[in-house]
Amino acid sequence: MTAIDGAALLDEVEAFHRRFNVFPTEAAYVAVTLWDAHAHLLDCFDSTPRLAFLSPEPGSGKSRALEIVETLTPRAEATVNASPNALFRLVDAAEGRPTLLFDEIDTVFGPKAGDNEPVRGFLNSGYRRIGTMLRCVGDGANQSVQRFSSFCAVAMAGLGSLPDTILTRSVIIRMRKRAPNERIEPYRQRLNEHQGHALRDRLAKWADSVREQVSGAWPDLPEGVTDRPADVWEPLLAVADAAGGEWPTRARAACLELVNAAHDNDEASLGVRLLTDLRDKVFCGADRVPTAVILEMLLALDDAPWGDVDDKPLSSRMLSKLLGQYVTPTNKPIKPRGIRTPSGFPKGYYAEDLTDAWTRYCPPPPGKSATSATSATPQVSRGESVADTATAIRHTLAETATQPTLAG
Repeated sequence: MTAIDGAALLDEVEAFHRRFNVFPTEAAYVAVTLWDAHAHLLDCFDSTPRLAFLSPEPGSGKSRALEIVETLTPRAEATVNASPNALFRLVDAAEGRPTLLFDEIDTVFGPKAGDNEPVRGFLNSGYRRIGTMLRCVGDGANQSVQRFSSFCAVAMAGLGSLPDTILTRSVIIRMRKRAPNERIEPYRQRLNEHQGHALRDRLAKWADSVREQVSGAWPDLPEGVTDRPADVWEPLLAVADAAGGEWPTRARAACLELVNAAHDNDEASLGVRLLTDLRDKVFCGADRVPTAVILEMLLALDDAPWGDVDDKPLSSRMLSKLLGQYVTPTNKPIKPRGIRTPSGFPKGYYAEDLTDAWTRYCPPPPGKSATSATSATPQVSRGESVADTATAIRHTLAETATQPTLAG
């Protein structure tokens, strides 16, 4: 029996996508091709990355991308909305694990969607081979608890974003509307589906031939790719190494590009954003700042969420609640404390209570931004009057707001 050339086969799969899909980068073609192949080798891996086609606007080719993936993956099951009970029964069916394809995933997790925590739980737990869901099986009083596997390959397409717990388990492809010079073939199911199925069947045969090799593989990851991104990319890199040719090199380049792009597009949690703004925009070297001044400065920041937190401006109560999630260097919740001033004893926050959270959760301040912030905001040493600090901060803020903006 003639051995199947894995690299050549993946080249053909990539070419099939290129006929009908316009992806935003070369890395996206590499990642999606490897994802198609990994679905045929699911039993070799401890985890399976989710594939997420996301875009800000309709008409960006997301559904077509899923349609092509559907022709190339084993036992593909497309759905727009499904209950968690239907999903785990489908995954645990005797026919074998499906490849689940969720179109319009924004209807499940978007701002107008209802409570879909069970579906989120299913998608999160099914990322790992050990993922299961517990359900009662039987009639009336004759019921028993049974474990159902939720481990399966999942690809999604939708507008906007996804919950962070799913995004971090995903290879993210940010789709765009096609430019006038970007041309593709029209996909006709009656004409083209069988071509994708032929490639799917060949992928299955190739997967059988490399299953033992892939099962024992521990692929080298690019420098800096660790933790969850490493879990996401390890199966795809193992597939690339098994295919050979240029695929190992292309796969690692794509890994670095997409991991970095996902990191750049991450929206920090509200708590991390608050800590970062406090460090870089409010304290800036001060050792303590009254709550009233903190709120005044945060609410004055352009392009910040503090004017609309749960449909209300940030208040002292909200500030305390957000910061109370984090702890001081002595492992106590961060809380406002009294600050002695010549005119009173207002509540406020001390830098020494925030330093541990700043170190653990905030990204390193950009050198240029940190320098400009330091020069623009008064530095406060211990012993300097907090009342003077508040006045100086307000004065600096007012000056900044009235300074003319230079064109160019």
